[in-house]
Amino acid sequence: MAEKNGEVQEIKHQEVGHKSLLQSDALYQYILETSVYPREPESMKELREVTAKHPWNLMTTSADEGQFLNMLLKLINAKNTMEIGVYTGYSLLATALAIPDDGKILAMDINRENYEIGLPIIEKAGVSHKIDFREGPALPLLDQLLEDKNNHGTYDFIFVDADKDNYINYHKRIIELVKVGGLIGYDNTLWNGSVAAPADAPMRKYVRYYRDFVLELNKALAEDQRVEICMLPIGDGITLCRRIT
Repeated sequence: MAEKNGEVQEIKHQEVGHKSLLQSDALYQYILETSVYPREPESMKELREVTAKHPWNLMTTSADEGQFLNMLLKLINAKNTMEIGVYTGYSLLATALAIPDDGKILAMDINRENYEIGLPIIEKAGVSHKIDFREGPALPLLDQLLEDKNNHGTYDFIFVDADKDNYINYHKRIIELVKVGGLIGYDNTLWNGSVAAPADAPMRKYVRYYRDFVLELNKALAEDQRVEICMLPIGDGITLCRRIT
């Protein structure tokens, strides 16, 4: 809630699952109403609204980040992609709508039940044929992919939005799978703003637990000479890595 002219007003943008780091509620609402919502595909809007009713809705990708990913994939002409961490599939749908009809997304998540919440909407959008969903931990599947040299350097884009304590382990593997010139996107790299907070600052338990893992990743990416990086304050922070060697 916020107070204006002596009246208490509801902060509109604190929608379920919202993770923007913008300090101005009015500014974020302006972005949503001016740029995001008017152009959001009907299928993505439907999935966003369905996800908002889920108990773990805080895990969803924000609408402005979904719009960004959709345009980014079109700009790089991505065709062969991977997503680690799917949840109900909002970012997955943004990807599926962006890549060509014969494009592919290898999608991994430990919970198929959550994915099936969004699947009817994805099917209705006519893009489910692009998705190869695999239920289970991602690391064993990544190791399996790495065993076949034909998979090395074949992915145009890989998006990671899963267990933060394994981000470093994911990076060690997917850096070999993304092509030179391809992109990796790591979500939540600003982690509720906690990465810039003192270690003894008040934090929710889960934020504090994963904070050190996110800090470890950010440090490793900054030192990794195999990639160019760009950290963006979209959603909860997304770091793009362009493989250069």
